Amino acid sequence: MRSTSTQPALRSGADWIACATRSEQDAFLESLSEGALLALPYLFEFWALPHQLPPQGDWRSWVIMGGRGAGKTRAGAEWVRAEVEGARPLDVGRSRRVALVGETVDQVREVMVFGDSGILACSPPDRRPKWEATRRRLIWPNGAVAQVFSAHDPESLRGPQFDAAWADELAKWKKAEETWDMLQFGLRLGPSPRQCITTTPRNVGVLRTILANPSTVVTHAPTEANRANLAASFLAEVRARYAGTRLGRQELDGVLLEEAEGALWSLARLEAARLDTAPALDRIVVAVDPPVTGHAGSDECGIVVVGATTQGPVQDWRAVVLEDASVSGAAPSVWAEAAIAAMERHGAERLVAEVNQGGDLVESVIRQIDPLVPFRAVRAARGKVARAEPVAALYEQGRVAHLRGLDKLEDQMCRLTGRGYEGRGSPDRVDALVWAIHELMIVPAAQWRRPRVRSL
Repeated sequence: MRSTSTQPALRSGADWIACATRSEQDAFLESLSEGALLALPYLFEFWALPHQLPPQGDWRSWVIMGGRGAGKTRAGAEWVRAEVEGARPLDVGRSRRVALVGETVDQVREVMVFGDSGILACSPPDRRPKWEATRRRLIWPNGAVAQVFSAHDPESLRGPQFDAAWADELAKWKKAEETWDMLQFGLRLGPSPRQCITTTPRNVGVLRTILANPSTVVTHAPTEANRANLAASFLAEVRARYAGTRLGRQELDGVLLEEAEGALWSLARLEAARLDTAPALDRIVVAVDPPVTGHAGSDECGIVVVGATTQGPVQDWRAVVLEDASVSGAAPSVWAEAAIAAMERHGAERLVAEVNQGGDLVESVIRQIDPLVPFRAVRAARGKVARAEPVAALYEQGRVAHLRGLDKLEDQMCRLTGRGYEGRGSPDRVDALVWAIHELMIVPAAQWRRPRVRSL
């Protein structure tokens, strides 16, 4: 899989027009012939955002992953146009037989064909295809045909053959695996058949398989990328309600949220533990998991801030993860300054740091920044999973909550399994989290439960 990202400063011809002065805009439009002026609204390359244009190179599957309203449907419809249309209305294009596949026939018809960003709305009058309702297909003036299929009926794809396909919202198809397999068997015409997949990402097997294929290319964009074409009130409302949540990352940022099989934490559990504001807290600590080295290629330095209410019986204690202040590729002085700054922001009473790798050097670096910082060194005697399991148990009991904005930390948490960490690099953010909650909840609880010995 190859991936591309969004948005340079000026993304398209439309950006240039928007940024130009009124006189420059008038001069540009007056320079166009009547034919060019009539064609301009249909020249998608001029208006498109970067994620809406197919990447260069040799690929079979182009996946457009984006948030709601990011312009995925328009991109899919325009890609079909580019495939079937020739230079002139009756000229043959690259593809002649296209499959249009959606969750249901109704959704294909109402969104992909007749929708505001669908094929008919995007097509110029002299190239606009005709809809044959009884046969569920579009026919272009040059003879190209696009046939409609439902993911509820994978067997309907058995038999027909195509040189192009557009699959919309694949991640929510009920019979995604079966439908996708049948589509691949039918995509066999022409020298190099291709397919476009437009979807809001969801953690489903078929999408992960497609993304892992070397012949797949990906473009990605959040909802915000298409803000010029969206109601400002819509953006304000969804930002206020969903920003910093798992649903917001998926539906607005267009991020594929994955969790490893057997992970100690699940995305659903973390989302259920979300708080908008922290309660009054009795104690706050900053925990640091420093990297072995301090250069651009180093692991991250995990820095996590956690507070707790510790009034009453142990079973009533609650913790709240307040901030992930981790830094990447930083020199020791940089991560030390970041940790102490986090303490000051939250009024933390102690800084806890693992010293397995750096020994006394860790404390020395921190005290160079603040000689009086309340510091406690911790040393790992067990593996990461063994240390994390009692912390994960507190989450299962509903005794740890998260504020918004902890995306990278939560991604690491959902990749730590009983077998070890299944993500890239080291789970430094999770290590820092574990040390913080140990300091606030587990160590004091063990001391609280320890029977007192009566002195003689």
